[in-house]
Amino acid sequence: MFKNGPEYEQRLARPFVPPTVSLKELHDAVPKHLLQKDPLRSTGYVLRDVFFCALFFGFGASIERLVSSSFGGYVPLAAPWQATLARSTLWAVYWWWQGIAFASFFCIAHELGHGTLYRSWWANNILGFLLDTFVLAPFFAWKVSHNAHHKAVNSIERDENYVPHLRSHYNLPPKERASTADYAEVLEETPLFTMIRMFVMQAMGWWLYLTCNMLGSKMYPKGTNHFSPYSALFKKEQRLGIFISDVGLVGMMSLLYLFARTYGWQAFVMYYFVPYVLCNHWYALPLMITFLHHSDPSIPHYRQEEWSFLRGAAATVDRPTLGWIGRFFFHNVAHDHVAHHFFSHVPFYNQPAVTEAIKGVLGEHYNFDSTNTFYALYRSFTECVFIEEEGSIVFYKNKHGVAAREVADRAVAEIKQAGWGQEEQDDLPVSDSECASD
Repeated sequence: MFKNGPEYEQRLARPFVPPTVSLKELHDAVPKHLLQKDPLRSTGYVLRDVFFCALFFGFGASIERLVSSSFGGYVPLAAPWQATLARSTLWAVYWWWQGIAFASFFCIAHELGHGTLYRSWWANNILGFLLDTFVLAPFFAWKVSHNAHHKAVNSIERDENYVPHLRSHYNLPPKERASTADYAEVLEETPLFTMIRMFVMQAMGWWLYLTCNMLGSKMYPKGTNHFSPYSALFKKEQRLGIFISDVGLVGMMSLLYLFARTYGWQAFVMYYFVPYVLCNHWYALPLMITFLHHSDPSIPHYRQEEWSFLRGAAATVDRPTLGWIGRFFFHNVAHDHVAHHFFSHVPFYNQPAVTEAIKGVLGEHYNFDSTNTFYALYRSFTECVFIEEEGSIVFYKNKHGVAAREVADRAVAEIKQAGWGQEEQDDLPVSDSECASD
């Protein structure tokens, strides 16, 4: 369970050569019917998510009745400790599944933010706004920054999320002079402290990103956030949407406050707050999921001279997060993330077929990792520490200043000599571009 997947080990064993396949070749490999939206099917998925959330709320509301009645007399709970154990177990079950259901709201709102479920702008945005607001996510604000992330993924200069720290961030000496003691003095920490930092990131990282742009793009000034309509993240024409997101959050928080005043703060914590915290852990979709897709010791980051949309989109990893639960509730966002970055306009229910279609074209540049998700999180958290100040293609280095993967510099030079160019690699015929925006 706690070991690297074979795909990960195979990537590390290969010096990295950037992909030269063209975006047109990828688009030509995908059957055009997979690009189409099915509004009826999309509505079914939205209703399914709402149904399960309501079902889990109903289960939570029945816990005290089940325990007090000894499960209708079928499970005797004679001793107080038995009732306590049964109650605790049922609440833990509720928190787990309701946290998953809350995350499903965020995941399908993510799809709605990309406009993948309906042809109507209003349908995509109204439903996305309502579902995100329920889980206290600023729909229009995050939609802006997330779509910007898609346009510049794994670009050191322009990406929006999980931009790597540089060597200078830690005030480390130049790599030519840095010693083992230098790295140990700055980066060494106890396993307990590492776990505490992971807990803080998983529990609070989402709000730290929203409020102070933690691990966001470094091109924005201090104080950048997702709540001010005048934040550097947003253009003038986007300010109304940011204001609407803020109003939605205030409205939802007011409803939660009224719920707590009516039914008690304990009920608020048990029914909503604990699942919400677990939801944050998962849709650490800017955290648990997005972090793992783009922060991996085997995955490159590019500087401007080597970056292209195709290379950035290929620099992500598909992971079978939570198995069938991830497919069912997270709407393929972890299982088919590579395809999602190449075809973010395609409905999530078609993404598995898109993944199969592009695997053969990408070849060794299709990245999959069967490593246990929680172990992969720990691995990335401890090994993806910083990148160097120089280098057009770079990999994360660990706390010892060592990168897990090398760049095949000679092959990169040969590709450039053969005439590789960003515009040529990313060029799409007008017909394909129109189909992509349908």
